Amino acid sequence: MPTLRALECLLAVVDAASVTGAARALHASQPAVSHQLAALESEVGVPLLERLPRGVRPTAAGRRLVERARVAVTAADEAVLAARDERLSDLRVGCAESFTASLLAPALADWWAHWPPGDAAAPGFALTEGSSADDLAAAVRRGDLDVAVCPRPSTWPGVADVVGHEELVVVCWPGHRFAGQGSVDPADLDGEDAVGLVAGSAFDAWVSGRLAEAGARARVRLRTRQIGALAPLALAGLGVAVVPTTAIPADFTGPVRPFSRPLQRDVVALRRTTGDPLAERFVEVLVARGVPRRP
Repeated sequence: MPTLRALECLLAVVDAASVTGAARALHASQPAVSHQLAALESEVGVPLLERLPRGVRPTAAGRRLVERARVAVTAADEAVLAARDERLSDLRVGCAESFTASLLAPALADWWAHWPPGDAAAPGFALTEGSSADDLAAAVRRGDLDVAVCPRPSTWPGVADVVGHEELVVVCWPGHRFAGQGSVDPADLDGEDAVGLVAGSAFDAWVSGRLAEAGARARVRLRTRQIGALAPLALAGLGVAVVPTTAIPADFTGPVRPFSRPLQRDVVALRRTTGDPLAERFVEVLVARGVPRRP
């Protein structure tokens, strides 16, 4: 396949009508340009230039190639300019479902405030929601996402900026004994009927591990895949729930009690590498805002 450099040399020679003029325009030596042309003609298999006593002109095959070479070189130039101009890019962000409204939306509004309203050069934003930090981390590793905002995954070899910490609380219904307490000791959950996430999820394992450290083991009798459903299920009297504050609806009015010994987990922004100015700016906004606290 012809190299872009060879096509650039062909176009320069045709435009200048001489190898010498092309070399001057390309800031290259005449032998270097001649070598590129010879390699291009060898690959195509037919002469592309007619050598005249003074200068050169394209053959019929050369004219056909020149038309397509201009398109290819122009497209390559535009691709390089687009890559350099971060404003023309879409930022691909993955987010834990419970963070979308409480954490991501305000940060996105601040980030877009860098560009005037209606600015056609403002970057686009592609959002992918996920329920698993490990799945979001895998998407960043594959290059499917530029940034993932989630609890700390099981393993992560890339860049992890700490956005803040989210508190875990106990949600119940008005008639439950926890509703009359100012706080809940983790050990008090031992033997309690509970609602939780599906077995095997990272959150379920994390909560079970923290309760086990306190010598407690709740009886999970109902499991859901949606972390945002935990608080409403608990309010319905189906069991108490350990819930991140970010996953409690803003209009929720049921009993929410903190742990007597605060239970927290990190919220991080994952990136494969540094050096992407668009992703770095967004992460800076996230870190500056932090994790919102429930009133």
